[in-house]
Amino acid sequence: MLNLLFAVGDVQDFWFAVPLILAVSLVYAATRHEEMGPILGHAARIGAWIVGFMAAIFVVLLFISWWLA
Repeated sequence: MLNLLFAVGDVQDFWFAVPLILAVSLVYAATRHEEMGPILGHAARIGAWIVGFMAAIFVVLLFISWWLA
């Protein structure tokens, strides 16, 4: 597992995903709603969905790397 974490590089690079997720979720939510309250609520749900999807893909890739090693 450590080999995979070392292969990823610096963990600081993951901080670039935060503004990207925020921007994508806010723009997507703003295309669906016009008022600020529903936009923020929808953006939070979409942001959580994106983070969950990224985590699921990470776990799948982690298991594949264990299987191939």
